[in-house]
Amino acid sequence: MVMDYLRTLFFIVLGIALLWLSYRILSGQYARVRRAMGGKPGKAGDPKTCLLCRARLAKGELMQTQAFPSLTGGKDKLMHIQGCVFCLGGKRNRICPVCSARLGTKDKLVARMFDRPFNRHHVHVIGCFQCRSEKRRPAAIAERFPKTYQLSPKGG
Repeated sequence: MVMDYLRTLFFIVLGIALLWLSYRILSGQYARVRRAMGGKPGKAGDPKTCLLCRARLAKGELMQTQAFPSLTGGKDKLMHIQGCVFCLGGKRNRICPVCSARLGTKDKLVARMFDRPFNRHHVHVIGCFQCRSEKRRPAAIAERFPKTYQLSPKGG
């Protein structure tokens, strides 16, 4: 009677250990395959989506950013966004969400980060360094996008 009880207990513990081990192996396998494929595409603006390559980020995957303190003492900070593991590794195309220019692995996005009390930070993307410099020069935008951008008669 006691031997039957111990044998049953042994098989239950062995079954639980095998289930746990197979779960750990398969979940690690999926993560490796997902990294090799470069992540699933997501929609622009979705939470946990890379702003540059539109890859959906899993739990624990973060974007590389740099936030600088506000010079005026306001609630917003200047921020540089480098990208996620997929687009920094060169597995996916990096595209500026403002001007749709193709970016290299060294290029960054410029954004403003607003602190919200008791909530996540809000990020407003201003653009890449290329389109930010063109915003300051309207003639350059008019040359690049002649159908969509019209200069005023004064030229600026």
